[in-house]
Amino acid sequence: MSDATFLTDFHHVAGIGATANSGVERQAATEADKATRDWFAAFARERNWEVRVDGIGNMFALIELVPGAPYILLGSHLDSQPLGGRFDGAYGVLAGLHAAERVAKRLHSTGTTPVFNLAVVNWFNEEGGRFAPSIMGSSVFAGLMDQEKMLAVKDLAGTTVAEALEAIGYLGTDQRPDLAGYAEIHIEQGRILEREGITLGAVDYSWHTQKLDIEVLGEQSHTGATAMADRHDALVAASKVVLLVHDVTKKFAEEALVSSVGQLTLEPNSPIVVARRVHLVADLRSASPEIVAEARASLLADIAQIAKDHDIRINVNDFDVRGIQYYPEAGLELTEKVAANLGLSVRRIRTMAGHDSVAMNRIVPTVMMFIPSVDGVSHCEREFTTDTDIVAGVKALESVAWEMVNGALAPIDSTEQELSKAGAA
Repeated sequence: MSDATFLTDFHHVAGIGATANSGVERQAATEADKATRDWFAAFARERNWEVRVDGIGNMFALIELVPGAPYILLGSHLDSQPLGGRFDGAYGVLAGLHAAERVAKRLHSTGTTPVFNLAVVNWFNEEGGRFAPSIMGSSVFAGLMDQEKMLAVKDLAGTTVAEALEAIGYLGTDQRPDLAGYAEIHIEQGRILEREGITLGAVDYSWHTQKLDIEVLGEQSHTGATAMADRHDALVAASKVVLLVHDVTKKFAEEALVSSVGQLTLEPNSPIVVARRVHLVADLRSASPEIVAEARASLLADIAQIAKDHDIRINVNDFDVRGIQYYPEAGLELTEKVAANLGLSVRRIRTMAGHDSVAMNRIVPTVMMFIPSVDGVSHCEREFTTDTDIVAGVKALESVAWEMVNGALAPIDSTEQELSKAGAA
């Protein structure tokens, strides 16, 4: 129940899959991911909480407080990026477990009968580093992705999601809990809270996200024997595409659009063979869907010209498009109320990154909170948040969970639902 106990558990889990530079390597459905899942299950069973695993590998720890009632769900994910940080995702799961325990004990000690039950989740493959797309488990739960299609997704080695989950013993068949609400706390992964000296962020909306699946098809040939004029080098053309994706942001106001190519594979990947095929994924994000659409159109035109100039073929397909999601006003006000009661500074803040809460916000009233990130860095070993801030965040999540199990957060009204649907269209 103490802050020290939470910190002990958090730093213990950070040691699972730890890297030499204080990061973690726990990609989805690997042995390191299994070890954190085993820890999650043990934590729940030691407290006599029911543990369930569903058909896409999501884990739930259920605390029945009101038989037959739906659940308020807390949590995030335990998987990481390759050479990732120890806070991203895992903090939200650990905070959820400890907040849930504190709320359950408080209900018991005060004799309070809540409106809803309480549960904690570890979502499968939020990061998408091993299996694309990201936010997989929560999206399947929310009905935004098809479970069978996601189970058939392969990593770069050809292993399917189903095979990987089965190999670590976490391809489940359990029934998914009925929900009345969802709350998640996460590091900001940006500089705003740290720069302004604010402890808590109340997330009000998510940025529009557009990914492009790009396949560059050239012709394999000898790097030494083939004349330069006779080459159809897929990697040279792909390198120009990478620069196009980076430079398209310059066509808009500063920081109005962010873009990147984060994954690239080439064939046959031999030092003496001109590449025949390069596959890459481009990521475009903005608060404005119109800016993303304009950037996409610009890229498609410029990529077509590169294909013509190099006499090769480039296939471009839309992939993993997510519209803006607005979080319910009642949840924002609840976060602000909790912060005031705890004496924590708070501000409203948008999320540029995707989170499981973005998927859950489509189906239940959802609260998303941020705590500061030192230097604003994330998805790397240098990712860091102070013990003071992570402890404060647990207290905020505990207070939000207390209010939600007691019925504080009303269902999303029809106006907000229509806004979210319009943003996602």
